[in-house]
Amino acid sequence: MLVLTRKVGERVVIGGSVVVEVIEVRAGRVRFGIQAPQGVTVLRQELLQEANAGVQGAVKQRLTSIL
Repeated sequence: MLVLTRKVGERVVIGGSVVVEVIEVRAGRVRFGIQAPQGVTVLRQELLQEANAGVQGAVKQRLTSIL
């Protein structure tokens, strides 16, 4: 894992096409903006985990109904 220190307004470029910019730091929270090509999906980790859990639950339900 790469750990960086950035100030408000500073950016990090990932893979030449994804730009992450620090927008605001307040009360221990960091707001940042992400610019990415239309074909790149950007999700918060907790939403991805929920989606994966939902898929796993649906598969389990399907297997239970078959067995």
